[in-house]
Amino acid sequence: MLNNNAAYPASSHPLPDTVDLVVIGSGAGGLTAALTGALEGLSCVVLEHMLVFGGTSARSSGTVWVPGNRMIADADADRIHAERYLSELIDGKGPEEIWRKFLDAAPLMQSDLEDRAGIGFRPFPTAPDYRQDKPGAAPGWRSLEPAPFDGRELGDDFARLAPPLPELMVFGGMMVTRAEAAKLLRADRSLSAALLGLRLTMRFLLDRLKGRRGTRLVLGNALVARLMKAARDAGVRLFSGVETSRLISENGRIIGVELSTGQRIMATRGVVLAGGGYPASPDWRARELPTPVAEHTPAAPGCIGRSIELGLDAGATLGPSGCDNAQWFPSSIMRRADGSTAVYPHIVLDRAKPGSLCVDQNGRRFTNEAESYHQFVRAMYEAEQAVPCWMICSRGFIARYGLGLIRPRTPSLRRYIRNGYLTEAATLAGLAGKIGLPAEALVQTVARFNAFAATGRDEDFGRGETIYDRAGGDAGHGPNPCLGTLEEGPYYAVRLEPTPLGTSRGLAADTQARVLKEDGEVLPGLYVCGNDMQSAFAGEYPGAGGQLAQAMTFGWIAARHAAGRNMT
Repeated sequence: MLNNNAAYPASSHPLPDTVDLVVIGSGAGGLTAALTGALEGLSCVVLEHMLVFGGTSARSSGTVWVPGNRMIADADADRIHAERYLSELIDGKGPEEIWRKFLDAAPLMQSDLEDRAGIGFRPFPTAPDYRQDKPGAAPGWRSLEPAPFDGRELGDDFARLAPPLPELMVFGGMMVTRAEAAKLLRADRSLSAALLGLRLTMRFLLDRLKGRRGTRLVLGNALVARLMKAARDAGVRLFSGVETSRLISENGRIIGVELSTGQRIMATRGVVLAGGGYPASPDWRARELPTPVAEHTPAAPGCIGRSIELGLDAGATLGPSGCDNAQWFPSSIMRRADGSTAVYPHIVLDRAKPGSLCVDQNGRRFTNEAESYHQFVRAMYEAEQAVPCWMICSRGFIARYGLGLIRPRTPSLRRYIRNGYLTEAATLAGLAGKIGLPAEALVQTVARFNAFAATGRDEDFGRGETIYDRAGGDAGHGPNPCLGTLEEGPYYAVRLEPTPLGTSRGLAADTQARVLKEDGEVLPGLYVCGNDMQSAFAGEYPGAGGQLAQAMTFGWIAARHAAGRNMT
């Protein structure tokens, strides 16, 4: 994975001996807890064991899912609809009081951080909730994206901000939003798109001349950078390269932390665990995730469950195991030129576009390819022979939409074929032989799919029938924006496997984000948020930003409780 710690400077200023609130982990949840604590008058410190800040949040979309947010015209009505949606989605798999607390607090958190700390978001009016089959699902507005941020405002700390996945940047360092990427594809036939490309490129080139990656930050990098700047301005001290070895307990209460160096930091108001769960730990994955066990993850390499283990060692307990204990992406895997591994999440850019399909190891389709990434991976596990599965398309599809790591209009596919990322054949039968599928089954599957594409109706899985599906399709293609025939060969295949972006089984907690013991009683002085906390949604994924919204909301709740401002 990325983020070689040796490439980044460690924190150099001295660690304090005593603060009000110690936060372990520097993703969106941990930074929100520290920032909120500082805004409430607490002295706060963030301890990050990696040498870069941000965790998985820094390489995410940065989106937060906030029903009833202040930008929705009728927020009260949206709250009512969201209650029904989560009730139907969770369906008793987790405690109702936790997700109801989220609905109460999330819009307050978002407003508070914007008003007092300038943490700005803007709405996605056309980002539908993922489960449009559930009553109360919204067509948009609940998902909010972070406003762009100028990384130069971080000064020297910019070097300690974890970079995004390189495959999600242009020219190896320039960040663009999803909307900008879609617009840039029209740069050869749109003056405004060409001017956007020129403006972004010139800004990036100026950064490169100064030896930096692009400082115009968007997505998760913008969110983490803005939280870092706001936290620092509020007096929070941020330390990277600091390993916590244990929690200090006295008379049953957590009163501080001990570092691997032997130094102690006492916490008069509490400790917040925000370490990002365990998606990057092979041992945790083997214990908690379904089989075949995922071998790779797009999550940050520091998310290894260490902070959860600190809590367990101090008397905390895990919440109940769910159906899969993960938040999923289907990803393709490629070996980079330097020998490292690229894990590319197939989120919205290709699976829902017309002209491709996904098949299991029997050469058959097994689900609606346009459904959410989380549900798609669940379908992989529910099918008997779909881990891994294969995404199949023709050359024209790749030229128009790209395929995983391959961008649209890539003139030659040779290097992707040579390194094994992409498989090519002149015929479908030939492609099946190369990737180990039954040839006759694959030919029949594509023929049946092409017939559906011609009519615009997927009679097997309903691809393109919901507004969520269509949002990821091609609006200029008809009659169904998600269905198109596979054109004449050559044909191509890329291998998809399940990869956990985050984990949903974590430490049990109450509605104030206080960690619970096995007997259900509170473990005083210890709080939790993010993937270290048992999912408020019981492992379900309601919409874009569902994970970060939980992390930030319960980080906000934890800090306010530690400051004596708990919500009833």
